[in-house]
Amino acid sequence: MNMKIAFVGKGGSGKTTLSSLFIRHLAATGAPVVAVDADINQHLGVALGLDEDEAAALPAMGARLTMIKDYLRGSNPRIFSAATMIKTTPPGDGSRLLRIRENNPVYDACARGVELDGGTARLMVTGPFTDSDLGVSCYHSKTGAVELFLNHLVDGRGEYAVVDMTAGSDSFASGMFTRFDMTFLVAEPTRKGVAVYRQYKEYARDFGITLRVVGNKVRGQDDLDFLRAEVGDDLLVTAGYSEWVCAMEKGRPPRFSLLEDVNKQALAALQAAADETYEARDWARYTQQMVHFHLRNAQSWANDRTGTDLTAQVDPDFVLGEQQAVVQPG
Repeated sequence: MNMKIAFVGKGGSGKTTLSSLFIRHLAATGAPVVAVDADINQHLGVALGLDEDEAAALPAMGARLTMIKDYLRGSNPRIFSAATMIKTTPPGDGSRLLRIRENNPVYDACARGVELDGGTARLMVTGPFTDSDLGVSCYHSKTGAVELFLNHLVDGRGEYAVVDMTAGSDSFASGMFTRFDMTFLVAEPTRKGVAVYRQYKEYARDFGITLRVVGNKVRGQDDLDFLRAEVGDDLLVTAGYSEWVCAMEKGRPPRFSLLEDVNKQALAALQAAADETYEARDWARYTQQMVHFHLRNAQSWANDRTGTDLTAQVDPDFVLGEQQAVVQPG
């Protein structure tokens, strides 16, 4: 199957740890995976086995935004320059689309291969929030590169894009939360742990977001009962204490095949739940949501910022889909 998958949750919930385990699981099956760290705290690279220096040296998508825009706009006559292309600009006729398996200048500049027990994932990072950003920009200027990437991504069967999102409900400040086939919300069995779930559930209701809860740090029946009472049927699986994860967090992960069986089963359940959404894919709705958020951004701030009517960037005849990916402008 082909899936765009997000991991969300409050800070400290274990979101990055679980997303890294899921990426390892997919890579171990031989599936092509693009992993994206879109969190303001950039920890996915380390969770996937890189040391701190290697993770810090990963190329930041946010620092290469102009290049990404120039490549993606291709020969689209509705987009005059990279300067008039914003994070929500949808693709149209002439735009360059991206595939999971291909090689392209965006991957060359922004992605690095990470070896994972015989499997490999492409890892991309937004880049950290730096001292120079303080007081002059927000983190959405970084995640705009991820939103453009997802807007132009046509993933095929047997391919996965997994995004470790920023903590809490902050992702609702843009339309990126609608870019996924499946959103896994990692929740601890506490009132704070389920508060983000309630926010996500409320915000996502009108956008057809498929949301499932992964209970983390569950220590017994009381914790399980609490989560079931709070999130109901949205609770998919739970995870508890893991010796493998403890070793990983100390920088000494055993072979992934030695992960506890109960956690292997949980990861397989996540993959199965994501794959089940494949038949419900609606490329027309997906494209309409892109256009919806683009028009909102254009009218609220971007037209004034760019001095251009960005509503004209919308190609009314274009619908993103797998059939669109076979022909790409040079």
